[in-house]
Amino acid sequence: MTRPRTPLAWFRSRPLRSRLALLTAFAVAVAVAAVSAACWFVTRAQLEGEMDSALRSTRLDPNAVRSLYGMCQRGEEPPPVGGYTVQIVDAAGGVCTSGEAALPVGEGDLAVARGTLSSFLHTVKDTAGHELRVSTYPQQLILPQQGPAFLAVSVARPLSEIDNAMSTLRWVLLLVSGIGVIGAGAAGLWVARTGLEPVHRLTGAVEHVAATEDLTVRIPDEGEDEIARLSRAFNQMTASLESSRERQARLIADAGHELRTPLTSLRTNIELLARSERTGRAIPPEDRQALMASVKAQMTELASLIGDLQELARPDAVRPGPLEVVPLHTALRAALDRARLRGPELTFTTDLAPWYVRAEPAALERALVNVLDNAVKFSPPRGTVEVTLMRGELTVRDHGPGIAPDELPHVFDRFWRSPSARSLPGSGLGLSIVARTVKRTGGSVALSAAEGGGTLATLRFPGAPTPPPEVTA
Repeated sequence: MTRPRTPLAWFRSRPLRSRLALLTAFAVAVAVAAVSAACWFVTRAQLEGEMDSALRSTRLDPNAVRSLYGMCQRGEEPPPVGGYTVQIVDAAGGVCTSGEAALPVGEGDLAVARGTLSSFLHTVKDTAGHELRVSTYPQQLILPQQGPAFLAVSVARPLSEIDNAMSTLRWVLLLVSGIGVIGAGAAGLWVARTGLEPVHRLTGAVEHVAATEDLTVRIPDEGEDEIARLSRAFNQMTASLESSRERQARLIADAGHELRTPLTSLRTNIELLARSERTGRAIPPEDRQALMASVKAQMTELASLIGDLQELARPDAVRPGPLEVVPLHTALRAALDRARLRGPELTFTTDLAPWYVRAEPAALERALVNVLDNAVKFSPPRGTVEVTLMRGELTVRDHGPGIAPDELPHVFDRFWRSPSARSLPGSGLGLSIVARTVKRTGGSVALSAAEGGGTLATLRFPGAPTPPPEVTA
């Protein structure tokens, strides 16, 4: 048995444009109801006040009062007086009424007739059941054969005069309120439909991307409102995803191409070794040693290439490890030690000033090694590599053939290698890793032609607070 849906659950299940239209209509209905109620009560109070003022100011001519009172004493029926119901009350409680129905005599009326109350304003129902507003005031007369007499004169008007006017006003307010609420609902629906049209287009675009994985979709982003900002953000997101997909596809294609060379060489060498074992024809010791050295070199190159690919395949938003305050000069000395082993015939001149940078230690040292390896690779035999670190700016200069000006824009591209370097070992990923690592520290890297020949690599690192010195016991 399903539980009945609550109004709130039903409202939440409606489309957004319907909810906006309903909320607009409800808000207008509440506002119109409040204004209509205030108007109704204020108008009624105003009409009642005007009626009370008119009754207080109404005073019958003493002769007319004398005539009416005399007719009652003679047993005659007094005629109506100017649309009012007039009732005369004496001190003994006697009543003389000019009208269709008599008014009940209250203590206030008797008090006015006896002279203990100056006036009395109240609401009563006559004997016919009509509600009237009554004003009672004192009246002193000289009656024939009786002399002076002190009377109370009650002047009454039916409240139906106000009720009829308020009934007409009530229907007018209901009609105007209904038209206003319906109009507000229609206007709210139109505004919601018009205002949410960009959201509808954005939803369609998102559904299209989810269904087709087509990242070339763009939606119009005119204006400067929130919808336009959302549209621009969506377009930027799809453009970034499209660019990321293209880079991923290019990385896979380039990686496949670069992996093919060492794998082919490994397969060839291993097949030669396997054929020798299968046929029993021994390979000369010198050739076998060369084959094993080649296999080892290809394995080393393959492992390095896979490590570089893993580094570059990691998203930019994901850091390889926690950032620490690292002494750049110390990491650079460790990288120089490794570079000297790879270029023992080279001369390294260094000038390293202390500098601290916030980075991941292992990634930073690998980037420094890549920069120095690049200098070692292109330095001539017995050449010199100049390394300087001053105020966060690291420069590494070699005296090799240098880089052509038209090749400089591509040196940090993945798998890019200059024509002169394609015969040398390497995958073309080293400088890409350098650029990525330096960028994560908030710095910058650039390569340029050095004066007098060679290449100058310039790395700039933002400084980090110097850690306090360690205290030894």
